[in-house]
Amino acid sequence: MADPAAKVKRIGARVGATDAYLSRSPPAMADTSTTNSTPQSPLRRAPDASSVGRWDWDVTNDLVTCDPGFARLYGVDPDMATQGAPIASFFNGIAPQDLPRVRVAIAHSIATGEPFEQEYRVVGANGRWRWLAAQGRVDRDESGAVTHLPGVSFDIDLRKRAELRLAALVELGDRLRDPGDAGDLALAAACVLGRALDVSRAGYGTVDPVAETITTERAFCADGIAPLPTVLHFRDYGSYIEDLKHGVTVTIADVRDDDRTRATADALKSIAAMSFINMPVTERGGFVALLYLNHAEPREWLDEEVAFVREVAERTRDAVERRRAEHELAMLNERLEQEVESRTAALMAVEEQLRQAHKMEAVGQLTGGLAHDFNNLLTGISGALEMMQIRVSQGRIGELDRYVVAAQGATRRAAALTHRLLAFSRRQTLDPRPTDVNRLVTGMQELVHRTLGPAITLEVVGSAGLWNTLVDPNQLENALLNLCINARDAMPDGGRVTIETANRWLDERAARPRDLPPGQYLSLCVSDTGAGMTPEVQARAFDPFYTTKPLGEGTGLGLSMIYGFARQSGGQVRIYSEEGQGTTVCIYLPRYHGSVVEEEDMALPLDRTPPPLGLPTVLVVDDEPTVRMLVIEVLDELGYTVLEAGDGAAALRILDSGIRPDLLVTDVGLPGAMNGRQVADAALARFPTLRVLFITGYAENAVIGSGQLDPHVALLTKPFTMEGLASKVRSLLSDG
Repeated sequence: MADPAAKVKRIGARVGATDAYLSRSPPAMADTSTTNSTPQSPLRRAPDASSVGRWDWDVTNDLVTCDPGFARLYGVDPDMATQGAPIASFFNGIAPQDLPRVRVAIAHSIATGEPFEQEYRVVGANGRWRWLAAQGRVDRDESGAVTHLPGVSFDIDLRKRAELRLAALVELGDRLRDPGDAGDLALAAACVLGRALDVSRAGYGTVDPVAETITTERAFCADGIAPLPTVLHFRDYGSYIEDLKHGVTVTIADVRDDDRTRATADALKSIAAMSFINMPVTERGGFVALLYLNHAEPREWLDEEVAFVREVAERTRDAVERRRAEHELAMLNERLEQEVESRTAALMAVEEQLRQAHKMEAVGQLTGGLAHDFNNLLTGISGALEMMQIRVSQGRIGELDRYVVAAQGATRRAAALTHRLLAFSRRQTLDPRPTDVNRLVTGMQELVHRTLGPAITLEVVGSAGLWNTLVDPNQLENALLNLCINARDAMPDGGRVTIETANRWLDERAARPRDLPPGQYLSLCVSDTGAGMTPEVQARAFDPFYTTKPLGEGTGLGLSMIYGFARQSGGQVRIYSEEGQGTTVCIYLPRYHGSVVEEEDMALPLDRTPPPLGLPTVLVVDDEPTVRMLVIEVLDELGYTVLEAGDGAAALRILDSGIRPDLLVTDVGLPGAMNGRQVADAALARFPTLRVLFITGYAENAVIGSGQLDPHVALLTKPFTMEGLASKVRSLLSDG
């Protein structure tokens, strides 16, 4: 038998050699071309390690020796650690799910000579899994045979669990945006929480505080753990319901030691809840839901774990209630038209007696008119699609074009209706550009003349030296055409329409009745010789869906759209009319001191689009999968390389991956912490020459503010045509 004292001395020498190896400075780069060479880079210490243990595996004799620190980390007998034991003895403490990976890594290091480095869990003294990091190197003898694998192990439990919690929060954000009902979201949150904290059960349930019950549809359960009953009575398992009602989180490490659960410990043990966290969710002071964690064994809950559960509870409550509200809204929408009609009729019946309820009446008119017009348009779209399906099944594909044309026409009218609504509310997305209004009127003169018809004379009086204005020219054209149509309808027997422009200096006295700040403006006025308006009609002329035309001949959105557009552009609109004397409507727009630059029309049909120069790369960011799919397909058709992201965080990961796109196409309203403007700012900070195309169906002042778009930045409003998208992209990428 070997001398024990000599053996201890030999072990101490090995551990000391390992310690010296770990503390030495990095050597110069060595030649590692031969198979027997050993990597010379030093082992790295984990900066957040709370304790370190050193070990040395005598591979030849399969004997692992280590210091007391290693014994503490692995929870093994210090005598066994000092005297040495086969490596399999130390494998017993490694988590079963991690052990195969550790074995493979050790075998790989021995076979290749590469350093060994792994993170895995071992069972601690308190029965909890703890994360360790192990690093080692292979030593060979002169013949190249592996003799030793010395190394160190670090306690990285706090850092690793923090990483897992952070990753769980990221996953939770993604899961809470997935489709599904409220129960699906609650289950997703429970699964993320249960896996992150390695508990026996996790669930989210709604609470009836009067009956003192919790209802859980589905929950996360570890292997071998049964789910809780669908409805559970709190009093059957202790008195902690009183704390929950007061919004206090209940954290119990061992139900046998807590006064609130000692008497019901056996019942809690039967449902695998020897320790638990119950996190109440309150709303307006009431106890409405509970996020709970159960563990089948006693367990000390860390403060950071409780804080993590609280954050998950708050996020889950918001997402679940939002999804419930969406579901309820969808059900209500099925009955929307009938309820709107009923509400509108009731408001009209008491209009004279309840003048103070005028705003409510306007809301009823708005939703009723919107439902009516959109139902007509949706009937045209759905009917055309249904007929296309029938004709395809009949093999009569030659008749599809007229249905496609009908559906596209209804879609364009729906887009125009939406734009008018947004214009009235001053929430439409505008693309203001320096505009010569005289030139705009001249360009529309022929269209206006055809619209008015032969019975009406058109006269255009353009002021010489007219100032420019910063305005969305397309919206101004729509406003002018609407005013001319209204003038035509006011003169069924014919008459004269006059379009006149002029420069206006408005001092404080002149600006006040126009509700404008003093300054320089230009005016665009449309006058007719029709019947004029009564004071009552003038007072309501800008109300949405208010019209004096017969049913079916007008939406009542024309003047309201013009009013909203003018106000959003920094101007104003005014009506001057008397019965029998005709009507004049004037749009006032602020003066712009810059010059007007003509823009080239880049619109081409997709099937006649020339191939792009080079291989431009486009990054598309949109949280709506359907829109993102269509944009990507159009860009593929144009020959571009396309990358995609569903939110700002995913876009930044792509931008930081080393890929440099030529164009960023992003929706303005993105979920999460970053909107489209912020994504664009971050992208431009990385790549200052990047082109940016914003796409949006809603006004966002953060996109363009009150002025022009930045150079190499463009805006496209939803809904847009695919050719319009191609035109914008082609224009941006062609501007070198």
